[in-house]
Amino acid sequence: MTKTDRALSSFRQGFSCSQAVAAAFAADFGLDEELLLRISQPFGGGIARRADWCGALTGAFLVAGLKHGRTKPEDGAARDRTYALVQELANRFAARHGHLKCRDLLGCDIGTPAGQKIAEELKLHQTKCEDYVRDAVALLEELL
Repeated sequence: MTKTDRALSSFRQGFSCSQAVAAAFAADFGLDEELLLRISQPFGGGIARRADWCGALTGAFLVAGLKHGRTKPEDGAARDRTYALVQELANRFAARHGHLKCRDLLGCDIGTPAGQKIAEELKLHQTKCEDYVRDAVALLEELL
């Protein structure tokens, strides 16, 4: 099963976009998938359903940190690699989708009951969010 398949399967089971993306890379870092599901949970729905930064993208940012994140205060090179990777992820995602924020990507604010109803009626999780999950994984695979 590919990482994209794993991420989409998790998302379709009901995990958030951030969880689906981050957990798809657990094995690459020798981490337990459950740990990444827990760590990435707050970022779903545009950060705790605030419709802010796309959760698929923030899940990808977590993976970028796992790959290059700094573990010593003096390791500026690791910090810079991580920041550069995150900036490139954001730039490429925005180039593909036009936006970075959940509310802009979906055209509604899922942080409100009215926005949640719109998202459900229009099946935005299936028609849009799956594409964002798929692309976040693809971008990670290209850039890591």
